[in-house]
Amino acid sequence: MTAADLAQSISRELPYLRRYARALTGSQTAGDNYAAATLEAILTDRSLMDGEDTRLGLFRTFHAIWQSSGQPVELGAQSPREARAQAHMRGLTPNSREALLLRTIEELRYDQIAQVMQCPQAEAEELVQIALNEMGQALTGKVMVIEDETIIAMDLKGIVQAMGHEVTGIARTHAAAVDLAHQSRPDLILADIQLADGSSGIEAVNELLASMGDIPVIFITAFPERLLTGDRPEPAFLISKPYSEEQVRSAVSQAMFFASTEGLAVS
Repeated sequence: MTAADLAQSISRELPYLRRYARALTGSQTAGDNYAAATLEAILTDRSLMDGEDTRLGLFRTFHAIWQSSGQPVELGAQSPREARAQAHMRGLTPNSREALLLRTIEELRYDQIAQVMQCPQAEAEELVQIALNEMGQALTGKVMVIEDETIIAMDLKGIVQAMGHEVTGIARTHAAAVDLAHQSRPDLILADIQLADGSSGIEAVNELLASMGDIPVIFITAFPERLLTGDRPEPAFLISKPYSEEQVRSAVSQAMFFASTEGLAVS
């Protein structure tokens, strides 16, 4: 592969590495720092990508840097919620969240996870199961769903309730979302981007975060490219439609205790 071909191939995969890094760190800034370090390593030593599927090579290089850094999250000023989340993370089995995110958010096969994490496939499978068990011990809370498609909204509601969370309601428009949130403040928001009346789920979330403070947000959308541009703040958790129950459960569990989603600026 020529240098130009490699650069083009990496550019196609980079938004998904950034998505993974944000979910892993809970911060766009920290995630992007790790992604940038990954690119710098590849530029310095192109052999890191030799003989590799581009996506796996990119993620494998990221993991080598992630593990060598010894820092699971961004250092610096922390909110009480972020401090609790970091303390919780330190109690999780090492590499379990990484394996779970690779499986559920990035949808890698177990053999691919093993390649990325440089471990036996059986260990990758075990780490995913450990993470599911440990994440299931997270505290329950109130969840608001912003989704205009009734079937999807009810499906999300069922998944969330089965996990032990309370669903405060379902909003189909920007205005309804704002009203619902002020009736019962949610601990977590599940939001689509494009809503029933043509309004924006992003704008609704922005308004809620501005007026209500730090609330974790998971975007579940058929248009992930709208939030993977890299030119504005992005959410820590982003799931593409069609989604799986496993993806939703994983993201909800993590967002509940790793609640450092940053506000989304609308251009």
